[in-house]
Parts: sequence; C-alpha cells; structure tokens
Amino acid sequence: VQLQASGGGSVQPGESLKLSCAASGRIVGTTVLGWYRQAPGKQREMIASIYVNGDTKYADSVKGRFTISRDSAKNMVALQMNSLRPEDTAVYYCNVVTRWATQYWGQGTQVTVSS
Repeated sequence: VQLQASGGGSVQPGESLKLSCAASGRIVGTTVLGWYRQAPGKQREMIASIYVNGDTKYADSVKGRFTISRDSAKNMVALQMNSLRPEDTAVYYCNVVTRWATQYWGQGTQVTVSS
C-alpha cells in the first residue's frame, strides 16, 4: 500500500490550504493516521493525528488553526490548514500506523507561506 499526499503549494500569510492523503488500498490494522512536517534544518514533527475512534491530537503550534479528518471509506486523511504563517513552511508528510507498529509514509508535499 502506498500513500499519496497532495494539496501543497505557495500561499500568503493568513491564507488556507487543504492537504489530502490517499492510500492505494486499505491498510489493515490501522490505529492512527497523522500529518507530520519537516522544515529545513529541523526534525520532522507530528502536527496532527486522528485515531480510529475519532480522537484527535494537535501540536500546540497548530492547535485552533489546523483540522485533521479522515474518510475511512475512501482510505483518505486530510488536513485543513487555516491562518497559515511563515513558520508553517515545511514539507508535509502523511503517516499511518498499524497495531503492529508498521508505519506507512507519504512522499511529502511542500507548503510555503510567504508574502
């Protein structure tokens, strides 16, 4: 199974973007889906995650601005990003973890926020 992320781009501060991540098939045993990002010179960080029971978790830096959602029927997870800031500039990756601790990663999509 492969993950394909899309929706990145270049926007101005205050604007919005929606990232999507589609799986090529059903990932058996999925426990949590998430979005990570990695800015130049920084470590990859988790910014949003959603568990199969619907619970969500956000990094403090995006709380109140980003919303993660999933469509299990379509094997998709999305990230709505509002009020974007220059510090949100990064490559964004989607991630799926199974109950056996197997991880799947998308290829990354660039988000650039600048005026």
